[in-house]
Amino acid sequence: MHPREFVAFVAAVMAVNAFGVDLMLPSLADIGRDLGVIEANHRQWIITVYMVGFGAGQLVYGPLADRYGRRPVLALTLAGFVGASIFAAGSASFAALLGARLLQGLMSASTRVLAVAIVRDGSSGRQMARTMSVAQMIFFLVPILAPSLGQLLLAFGPWRFIFYALGAFAALVLAWTLVRLPETLPVARRVPISITTLRANYRLTLTNRYSVGYAIAASLTFGGIIAFVSLSQQIFVDEFGAGDRFTLFFAICACAMGAASFLNSRLVERLGTRLISQSAVLGLITLSIVHVAVIVTGVETLWSYIFFQALSMTCIGLCGANFGAMAMEPVGHIAGTASSLQGFITSIGAVIVGSAIGQSYAGTTTPLAIGYLAIGFAVLGIIWVVEGGQLFRARMG
Repeated sequence: MHPREFVAFVAAVMAVNAFGVDLMLPSLADIGRDLGVIEANHRQWIITVYMVGFGAGQLVYGPLADRYGRRPVLALTLAGFVGASIFAAGSASFAALLGARLLQGLMSASTRVLAVAIVRDGSSGRQMARTMSVAQMIFFLVPILAPSLGQLLLAFGPWRFIFYALGAFAALVLAWTLVRLPETLPVARRVPISITTLRANYRLTLTNRYSVGYAIAASLTFGGIIAFVSLSQQIFVDEFGAGDRFTLFFAICACAMGAASFLNSRLVERLGTRLISQSAVLGLITLSIVHVAVIVTGVETLWSYIFFQALSMTCIGLCGANFGAMAMEPVGHIAGTASSLQGFITSIGAVIVGSAIGQSYAGTTTPLAIGYLAIGFAVLGIIWVVEGGQLFRARMG
């Protein structure tokens, strides 16, 4: 692939998961009414269950990709995602829909593992962070567009159309994979699947403080994203009464993350992953303190919420690709297995954090603001431990 096509392809693979989360946001209320979900917070399980599958599935795909190569595993799971989407579209009960969403998450888990592994097969360190940032910049257009596309689909049919659209997009990425993607893992570097090998690779990944530390840090910031996505409709529509502008306001916040990824792609090779990400964590803490003060003093408005949320998402966007690159740096020789284990830690941890914040919602933005403040302090503490008490100093590129 030409480098530009390669970046676009990686972004498209990642977008399968992003569409899986964001495309149905405008339809959550319709799904709830149609399938008899009375409690508004219970609708969040449509997102949460998907992310549980997304996290759990990553443990499987790394070893499979290290053994059989990236291309066949990606193709098989994309086909499975298409099938799960059709299953979701035909769900007759909320339980059946949650089962289909779990299956979708299990299938889309490969996109996270293989996107990282495919990029790591040809690059590392700051170069890898730059490539991932460019891909994420394109990828973050999905959250900007997805709710609007979902709203458009609802104008032409019921919420089930959204799941058919998800299947169609995955089918297009599958065709792109089969026609254009070369295998990036040479046969000589493939690792047989064995309990001994897995145990050794897992031990290496979990005992390296950079690998596990930055994976946990990524899980916390990712949890902030899940909390925002899960609560976005309730906050914008129910709390602030901005239902007619929901997709616009959601896009503003998502656009902030896209801009952060673009900025990171331009600066990371010059400034380094640590300087950028650690500065962003301090920025998140400062913003959250001010936001909590605004809420406590009773002057929170729709526009103040959008202001603080967009800037917080910018800080989170400056952390994601950098945390991922730093976590992968010492374990690049087992990229598939390491990526799967780190992805499991990141996703499951994010589900726990995002669900804790989301289920605390009671009609105000307070849980989200306090949750972001707690995330910021926790991530700073992890960085302090991982880096031996020294911030803003380069270690591994």
